[in-house]
Amino acid sequence: MSTDNGALYRLLAWASPAFPTGAFSYSHGLEAAAADGAVHDRATLEAWIAATVAHGSGRVDADVLRDAWRAASAGDDAPLAEVNRRGVAYRATAELALESAQQGAAFAAAYEAAWGSGVSRAPGEGTCHAAVFGRAAARGGVSLEDALIAYLSAFAANLMSAGLRLGIIGQTDGQRILAALEPVIARAVEASLARTPEDFGSSTFALDLASMAHETLYSRLFRS
Repeated sequence: MSTDNGALYRLLAWASPAFPTGAFSYSHGLEAAAADGAVHDRATLEAWIAATVAHGSGRVDADVLRDAWRAASAGDDAPLAEVNRRGVAYRATAELALESAQQGAAFAAAYEAAWGSGVSRAPGEGTCHAAVFGRAAARGGVSLEDALIAYLSAFAANLMSAGLRLGIIGQTDGQRILAALEPVIARAVEASLARTPEDFGSSTFALDLASMAHETLYSRLFRS
């Protein structure tokens, strides 16, 4: 399946920072990592984002998006509901769960308001952002590979932007990080397409601990 021009336009809109999911208000634990000095320059920020994409929430979201896309393409709501529940539940901290659920609900609401019917909120308890994004992509004629690339690229770009606003890097270094992450995201997409559901999971303990610490951080710019 290839993505035609109309579907590509929709994909670019849904992955854009202008799409109102509220992603800008979340740092995904990065703010706490910056506060304790674990992430303090371009190299450490790049490594942090790369690990998050390949082994952390990026890995989980890629598999959720993949399975949601496949279920929606088959028109089968039962596995779609299960995928969404897994995406909602598989969050290490309260803040990471809030981040995914609130962005998912915001994505669904904005889609329904601007793009019309065809994709409602993913069935199940709460709305996982990756699940509803995958469902929208499938219904919108976007190929699975393109949907994964767009989602993970937007995820990485939002973390880079958080690092920029935290004063860890400047704008040019931010673009250098995004350029360096291109092969990381490509490998993450290939790995997700090759994985089976039994391989679902993540292993970014430093990020999980940073997210827990963020819940009690005295001064905060971000919600996670």
